[in-house]
Amino acid sequence: MKAPSEALAQTFDLAEPPNLPPRFNIAPTQSVGVIRAMPNGRRLDLLRWGLIPSWIKDPRKAPMLTNARADTVMEKPSFRHAFRSRRCLVPADGFYEWKTVAGKKQPMYFSMTHGEPFALAGLWECWEGPEGAVIASFTLLTTEPNSVVAAVHDRMPVILPAEAHALWLDPRVTDPSRLLPLLGPFPAEAMRVHAVSPRVNAAAFDDPSCIVPVDEPAPPPQELRLF
Repeated sequence: MKAPSEALAQTFDLAEPPNLPPRFNIAPTQSVGVIRAMPNGRRLDLLRWGLIPSWIKDPRKAPMLTNARADTVMEKPSFRHAFRSRRCLVPADGFYEWKTVAGKKQPMYFSMTHGEPFALAGLWECWEGPEGAVIASFTLLTTEPNSVVAAVHDRMPVILPAEAHALWLDPRVTDPSRLLPLLGPFPAEAMRVHAVSPRVNAAAFDDPSCIVPVDEPAPPPQELRLF
């Protein structure tokens, strides 16, 4: 997320501008800015990426719940309670997916055609340990890909349009019939994609060059056979 704090506050109607450094490459288990509805308004806090259910005894042994499938979210014990009342927005400028080109993993960067930040749909939980330790964490919802993402991956994160933010964040809304229709693929015509440096495969690589377009490797030539 590289958008200035003031732009984030205006786009997502935050009670106050967040104090966040720019990020260009975020990996699971790292802290990520997440927007939740609080009694005094929307607030952005840092949460761990990788949801820890409240009933887990030892978070160190918990599975890596970085994503939740939209089509099964109501069936999974790890997600169904959070889906009803602990939903969040994860602001982003773009996201990465990888495709295999000439036997190598090529990272691809997806963003909006207008270049503005957008919101990914998430769920959050708060794990409390027996000695008072507290870990706030979240997961991202995924759905079927649109035509832009489908060329690279068979899933995509759920992107919520601005008019759906209030409904998604409202903890009073618990009816799945109002929420599940929000979880389809985002319109392909509003998105763009380009190849970026394979250095983003390393989480330590986190600077503006992460999202600079590079030439995508060409696929290997097809072998000609005669029968």
